[in-house]
Amino acid sequence: MNLNERIAKIIEYSKLSSSEFADEIEVQRSNISHITSGRNKPSLDFLIKIKERFPELEWEWLIKGEGEMKKSPEEELVPEKVKPSPIPDLFSLINDENFGVTEREDKVQKQVSRESEIPANNPVKENIADSQRLAAAQSTVNTQDAESQENKIKRIVWFYENGKFESFEP
Repeated sequence: MNLNERIAKIIEYSKLSSSEFADEIEVQRSNISHITSGRNKPSLDFLIKIKERFPELEWEWLIKGEGEMKKSPEEELVPEKVKPSPIPDLFSLINDENFGVTEREDKVQKQVSRESEIPANNPVKENIADSQRLAAAQSTVNTQDAESQENKIKRIVWFYENGKFESFEP
């Protein structure tokens, strides 16, 4: 059984018309017609939408045509929270509070203040009399030796407008 025939079988299993099925998985109705007729092959996005709407279907059967169409009753009874979660995306990892923090680093982070300890540089303004010459103000900048800091750069991530990203780990 090829992939297009499996999609037709899923539509039959859902007991919906082709147009209702398209609305149910949020794709264009013409996509269903093109796939079931064999004109087009379904995209991965299309298959994911089917799997999200019908979680009782087996991936192996849907993708390869191997095994049973539906999960066994024991697997269906397992609550969603206990099932292994899908591979997390980049943004879910970045927003995770404990992302990349080891137990040792976690203890150090709890002991060290998160605020910078660089003193504010507030130069004293002098009044200039009309007879005084204007001189270039000399400013001093407090710099810290980068190697003496405890916080080191772990990763740099560039996000591009086209949705791609690059990661650099020094």
